Amino acid sequence: MANKSPSKDRRAVINDIRKKQGRAERVRGAAIIGVCVTIAVLMVGAAAWGPITGFIKDSEFDNVALQDIGKSAESAGCQKIIETKADGNQNHIATGTEQTYTTAPPAYGPHWNEANVAPADMSRKFYSADDRPDLEALVHNLEHGYTIVWYDETVSEDELDELRAIGQKFSGTSNFRYKFIAAPWTAADAKETAVAGDKKTEFPSGTHIAMTHWYADPANPTEASTQKGVFQYCEGVSGEAIKDFMTTYPYTDTPEPQAM
Repeated sequence: MANKSPSKDRRAVINDIRKKQGRAERVRGAAIIGVCVTIAVLMVGAAAWGPITGFIKDSEFDNVALQDIGKSAESAGCQKIIETKADGNQNHIATGTEQTYTTAPPAYGPHWNEANVAPADMSRKFYSADDRPDLEALVHNLEHGYTIVWYDETVSEDELDELRAIGQKFSGTSNFRYKFIAAPWTAADAKETAVAGDKKTEFPSGTHIAMTHWYADPANPTEASTQKGVFQYCEGVSGEAIKDFMTTYPYTDTPEPQAM
């Protein structure tokens, strides 16, 4: 039998090496694709986990009545309701102008008036410090009959979940009885709020939740002399207190109840 030529042997070896390299490249490419897919899945999963857990937390309160969310008014340390003389009805200031309010938080006063800015949209019921509208926008919501529940920076994650769940009880924009917003009260807000002598105002000692409402006589809502700012402070979240507050001070007894 004739011996194979050296050139043919080399070509065979080279071809074999190339085949092995090709298989290795395909395996390596598949591994890289697999890793990329895994990373992508993990990234999507991580991004989706927040909304999923938020949905799970919200759903925990689906069958819980408003008054049963959080603590009772007594256990939450809710104080007596305070009424003070109000001003600022129809006092519109230029958007972007900072208004110094005299109460913490505000229940009335001069405010911005610009479509899609002030008042804030009724569809949003809960805000964080990252996306909350300016005070001057939210005060316009108060003029339109909203109850705003303000929470300070010390509230726990469980209390935030309770406030979100309470907001869900007022979802929608067709029923004006659902004019409700939960919003943060921040250190920056405190700096923007002052009383005579430039003394900064704060929530009463030990309280971390505040409800505010801009009251007007339903028989004569534009009469400024009868308008009041209404406040109630609590140590913790109380669905019972919020329900009682909004029942006692409905959207109908405000300067502009039919405006959204």
